[in-house]
Order: sequence, then C-alpha cells, then structure tokens
Amino acid sequence: MYTAEGWPIAAKMSWGPVTDDGAPIADAPAEVWREQLIQVAELGFTCFDPMDDWVPVADLSASRYGEFKGLLKETGLSVTAISIGRNSVVDAQNGDENLARIHRTIERASDLGAGFVNIGFLEDLVPAQKKALWFWLEDGFKSNPDDKMRAAERTRELADHAQSLGLQISLEMYEDTFCGTADDAIDFYKTVDHPAVGINPDIGNLIRLHRPMPPYQEMFEKVLPYANYWHIKNYIRDEDPATGSFMSAPVPLKYGTINYRAIIRRALQLGYEGPFMVEHYGSDWLGVGAENAEYIRQILKSALR
Repeated sequence: MYTAEGWPIAAKMSWGPVTDDGAPIADAPAEVWREQLIQVAELGFTCFDPMDDWVPVADLSASRYGEFKGLLKETGLSVTAISIGRNSVVDAQNGDENLARIHRTIERASDLGAGFVNIGFLEDLVPAQKKALWFWLEDGFKSNPDDKMRAAERTRELADHAQSLGLQISLEMYEDTFCGTADDAIDFYKTVDHPAVGINPDIGNLIRLHRPMPPYQEMFEKVLPYANYWHIKNYIRDEDPATGSFMSAPVPLKYGTINYRAIIRRALQLGYEGPFMVEHYGSDWLGVGAENAEYIRQILKSALR
C-alpha cells in the first residue's frame, strides 16, 4: 500500500482533442504537448492520465510516441493509468476497431509503466449534448441490454491481455450503460468475473444527473469494495420535490454534495489502494485539479497516520 506522500494522484489532461487553431492535438508539434505537460508539473503533479480525448497514445506513430516518451523524461512526469473514453467495444459501427485500440493502449500503458487501463461503454455525445451548457443536461447514448454478454466477453479478453502484462482493467461507471448504477456496475463486474478487473467508482458521473438518484453514501458503500482506479470529482446537487426540478454544477472536491473526507476514509477502511485521477469541468480545471490533489493528500495523511 502507498504512503500518503507517495500515493499516485494523477491530473486529467482536459485541453481537448484540438489545438487553439483547430488542428488535432495528436498532430501538434511536440512543443505544444511540452507546454501543457509543464503546466501540469508546475502545479505539483508527478503523474497524469493521458485520456484518449487528449493525445490518443495508442494511435501515435512510433516516432511520435518516442517524442511523447521523451517529454515524460524531460518533465519528470509519469503515467499512472490510461483512460479510454467514448470507445465502447460493442459500438455498432466501431466495436471491433475500438477493441483493437484498447489492446494497443494496454501495450503502451505497460511500456509507460502504468498499472491500469480504464474502459467504459459510453459512446459519442449526441447533438443535443454537444449544444448544452453541460452535456449531462441532455439524455445521451443508452447501452443495448442485448450487448451485455458480448461486452463482458470482450472485457475478459482485454483483462487477459492486461493481466499478462501486470496491468488491471477498471470499469467506468456512467449512466445508462452496463455500469450505469451501483447495482449494474457490480452485476457487470461479477459477470466478467476476472481477477484483473475492478470498478472505477466515479459516482460524480451520476450525482450530476437531473434525475432521481440514490444517496451517494449508499452507492459508494456498494461499489468501493470492488474499486481499483478512481476518477474523482464533485458537484453541487439540489432537488426540489415540490416541482420535480434538479440542479447540478461542478465544484472542487471540498465544496460539493459528496463529503469526500468521509468517503475516502471509508474507501481505505474497505481496502482501496488504487490511484486517483482528479477531474473537473469548466473554470480553471487544472488549477482546481491541483487543489483537489492537495485535498486528497491531506485526507490520506490524516487517515494513514
């Protein structure tokens, strides 16, 4: 188990998939990547998660991948995990391609010294989500229940590959997918039934939704025993029973609806020993992420003393 000081708390790279001039970030000069990585290091991060909505590591050519690795050495940053976003392995059009991409991600995650590859079954944002102030205000893709067993089979295939290289697969909780509720996530985890698979207890993805929601404490209590990698973020959530209205907005970990001081301490009691990836939408997402990392570190120091 890590010490509080050495516990991996990774930054999420939320610059997006394009540069300021609209070119794909994957094709940008290495100097663009370097400037972004330096900002991460300057805020005290020692590791990050190069999620595929930034630079898709699995799709880089050998020469560009070499540039990427060189920047890690230069900036002193490491990769603790790689998350795959809207690339479901049972996507009706691109499932096979997505499966191959995740296999390539596993190979490069191993080469980079990461311990986890995070996958989910979410797909591209629908047009209404792209127009909304916050994409979660609109309904999006919903998994087809008929695809569940195929999704589990392909997850086992990925887990076999990951396990052979000393990695683990983490299943991201996300609404209306096979891991869309605490109960669904546990059911899918048990259906996969593989020692190299765990759950990403990203309850933040759920409490932001404008729909009825179980108490967050109840959801965490169910999934934390199976957690192995954690995308962690917080929101203000308000409900008005008289009108049936909901409100949510992203805020730093310390100020939102979820009491993460209590939840992280409970996770440790239940045996959690995986990394965190701090995530925030809007405002100065990187600055908020650094504050969140400091907050988590303080909780760890208190809980582990």
